[in-house]
Amino acid sequence: MIRNGRGAAGGAEQPGPGGRRAVRVWCDGCYDMVHYGHSNQLRQARAMGDYLIVGVHTDEEIAKHKGPPVFTQEERYKMVQAIKWVDEVVPAAPYVTTLETLDKYNCDFCVHGNDITLTVDGRDTYEEVKQAGRYRECKRTQGVSTTDLVGRMLLVTKAHHSSQEMSSEYREYADSFGKCPGGRNPWTGVSQFLQTSQKIIQFASGKEPQPGETVIYVAGAFDLFHIGHVDFLEKVHRLADRPYIIAGLHFDQEVNRYKGKNYPIMNLHERTLSVLACRYVSEVVIGAPYAVTAELLSHFKVDLVCHGKTEIIPDRDGSDPYQEPKRRGIFRQIDSGSNLTTDLIVQRIITNRLEYEARNQKKEAKELAFLEAARRQAAQPLGERDGGF
Repeated sequence: MIRNGRGAAGGAEQPGPGGRRAVRVWCDGCYDMVHYGHSNQLRQARAMGDYLIVGVHTDEEIAKHKGPPVFTQEERYKMVQAIKWVDEVVPAAPYVTTLETLDKYNCDFCVHGNDITLTVDGRDTYEEVKQAGRYRECKRTQGVSTTDLVGRMLLVTKAHHSSQEMSSEYREYADSFGKCPGGRNPWTGVSQFLQTSQKIIQFASGKEPQPGETVIYVAGAFDLFHIGHVDFLEKVHRLADRPYIIAGLHFDQEVNRYKGKNYPIMNLHERTLSVLACRYVSEVVIGAPYAVTAELLSHFKVDLVCHGKTEIIPDRDGSDPYQEPKRRGIFRQIDSGSNLTTDLIVQRIITNRLEYEARNQKKEAKELAFLEAARRQAAQPLGERDGGF
């Protein structure tokens, strides 16, 4: 198991209010392609108790019940560990949640979103804990789903950016790709997420930098917040004994200028919550200027500016966006040790999704052929059927 404590530095489990025994909460899942919807589920679960334990399934278990995951189990363990509301991660958690698992980790109950998770044979994975009264439910985050994010990657559209219209092609795709068996379509739009000040407050720490803390500024798109970002921010966090990391997020149109194609996949509001959920980040500048200016450095009293080993794209006028922190001698490039980029992850996700759809099409074709053969046999006179008397 991997213990986080309450913050990036870690720490022991604390008693509940008034010295009572801490309420221990269990969550589990695949946590493949982690987004702010997952983070919000874990935030809600943590608010129901005092200590949150998150079980993450293995690649083998996910492949058995849902198809192969995009990210490896080690990557998924680390992504969940980086979410600030998680106190402990349990690798290789069983796919079906049992009372035995809750008792093993001394959990009072488990929490899941208000959607149904089924095994490969169609059983509710939470049936046992529900019957025992040790199941709680939290609200699903409206306007985001893995299905929707994959759809944005598969189709070249900028409609998910703020202030852009949805393309007719994506509307057609969204209306079919996300349909549930009952005909209900929960994801009819490109980005139905509506940002509110309350949501930002829920995700934000609300803490100002304290005397003795080192204020470190990083900037970028932080699109599809992924393990490469986590590795970078973790390395930055280790640069100081008491770091206060401020992440500057560029506007959608600015990201599209230097990334091209249909980037960013997530719009600014979505990227804000994704980054705020990371335990290494203290504050986010929403719509930060591309150039790190003297005004910005002075306003936030920045001690250090960091950037990864990826290429630094010049500003619109051809200037170096980091020329001011370089002039002051407070600029550092950080090697995260990870070669994962948003581009590589998008390619991995698209490849995985296309292979998954191809397998499903073959499976459906076989099932249709079987049903057609059964229908024809049923239409034959009894004595002419295969195996007839």
